[in-house]
Amino acid sequence: MARAGEGKSYAVGFEDLALDAWPAGDVVIRVSHSGLNYKDALAITGRGPIIRSFPMVLGIDLAGEVIESASPRFAAGDRVIVDGWGLSETRWGAYAQVVRMPESVVQPLPAGLSPEQAMQIGTAGYTAMLCAMALMDHGLRPGGDAVLVTGASGGVGSVAVSLLARAGYEVIAVSGRPEQEAFLKSLGAAQVLGREAVSAGGRPMAKERWAGVVDVAGGQLLA
Repeated sequence: MARAGEGKSYAVGFEDLALDAWPAGDVVIRVSHSGLNYKDALAITGRGPIIRSFPMVLGIDLAGEVIESASPRFAAGDRVIVDGWGLSETRWGAYAQVVRMPESVVQPLPAGLSPEQAMQIGTAGYTAMLCAMALMDHGLRPGGDAVLVTGASGGVGSVAVSLLARAGYEVIAVSGRPEQEAFLKSLGAAQVLGREAVSAGGRPMAKERWAGVVDVAGGQLLA
């Protein structure tokens, strides 16, 4: 639980909470698994403006079993997941034994995945898949020019490298951590560039270098 302190400071610690303390929701879930996302680390340490209201239960991903439901979509015993949806920002999150959520943010656990596997994928993995699907939806197909992935050694970037490489795309990975080159190539990257290779400003009407970009890092690259 994070509680506001003086000014912009806040304190994070463990607390005992009754279910009645939770905001209104349709589905009560016994949490079996969660994860530690980069955003979770920022929220816990206070190094990023993640939390938008206090008090706040942290954690952006959860998997568990429904123990009570007022929604016709779910029944006791259903295995479910919640990823993102403002958890740990504007909505109480995953780091609790039992949570209460609106049914609109709850999804059935995908067939073929265990709760542990779903949390290994987490928001970072789902975000990477959405990026890959967006490239495909825009007509990008394997066999053409390479796809660039920035922030490739992080959670979203590393999964994006793996997904695109497995789908047959030539992937150029960009990382500010040169020691990760072997790891990124093991995921399928055809080439690994340092951050400085793409951080310089471009020129108008410059030659196209990549067919598409999954730009996790942001900054000058797409400016």
